[in-house]
Amino acid sequence: MLQMPADVETLRTSFPTTFTWRYESRDPSLKRLYENAKRDQWDGTTALDWTCVVDPEAENLPDTQIAIYGSPLWDRMTPRERAQLRHESMAWILSQFLHGEQGALLATSQLVDAVPNMDAKLYAATQVMDEARHVEVYDRYLRSKLEKVYPINRHLKGLLDQILADSRWDMKYLGMQILVEGLALAAFGFIRTYANEPLIRDLTYHVMRDESRHVAFGVISLRDFYRDHFTAAEIRERQEFTYEACVAMRDRFLARDVWERMGLPADECCRYALEAPSMLEFRRMLFSKIVPNVKKLGLLDGWLRARFEDLGILMYEDLDASDAGALDAPPLAAVAH
Repeated sequence: MLQMPADVETLRTSFPTTFTWRYESRDPSLKRLYENAKRDQWDGTTALDWTCVVDPEAENLPDTQIAIYGSPLWDRMTPRERAQLRHESMAWILSQFLHGEQGALLATSQLVDAVPNMDAKLYAATQVMDEARHVEVYDRYLRSKLEKVYPINRHLKGLLDQILADSRWDMKYLGMQILVEGLALAAFGFIRTYANEPLIRDLTYHVMRDESRHVAFGVISLRDFYRDHFTAAEIRERQEFTYEACVAMRDRFLARDVWERMGLPADECCRYALEAPSMLEFRRMLFSKIVPNVKKLGLLDGWLRARFEDLGILMYEDLDASDAGALDAPPLAAVAH
């Protein structure tokens, strides 16, 4: 048996590879999304100003997004310790984005194989390129500007493994396009709005343009599928997966690795991350793209509604998370940013 390097992990997967012999477009929305994706490809090497000098210990993201901000633990820290915590915190957040983008790269490459229509295959192929570019730019930022990369969080790793190992293409859509990409899009929106560092703000802008198409891809592909093709038991299975994935994504932001590296009491810091009002509000905001799109798919019945209420995220159910923005977005080159 071939011995794999220590930094390579093999996950056994099984999913169908589907030929389709009907090549003409049958879905105008997916066709428009594909045309936009072709039009708006960008080069991470030339589109971003990599000469920008980044101080990794500056308040590049607001201190308020650090879970222990304002706590007695924070108050006892020296200015030097706070600077170090800023560095560690930003490196941890962007590392999880990096690992999530690799998961999206692998999952979308599976979709190219598995989906049964040509419109979806063609669009998914453009997303594979998008995700490769996202891996490239996050890795470059982490290594050249922060000089620090964290391992993948176990909650995120467990969810990615589940998505990649599932043989059903609709579960890959639901897990990656609707849930993982939806949460990432909301998190990127926060960074784009509040980051004080110009390179990460510009990088995030470019990534968000791609991600909005990715979420739209999932909504367009699944919005009528569940209603027309599945039994009540099959729908419940997808609702249970949705709820469990949302819990995992909430818990991935506890950042235990950061507290341990800083020598802080990790359990106490994780409690702040779960219970502090500012962090509760931040985590709820991360689901602002997921909940309305889950509702669009017809999954938000009484059972899932009660569980979203327990998570404190049901408030977003009527928010406009339309895919029209991705379908009608102006050319990337025409947008000032």
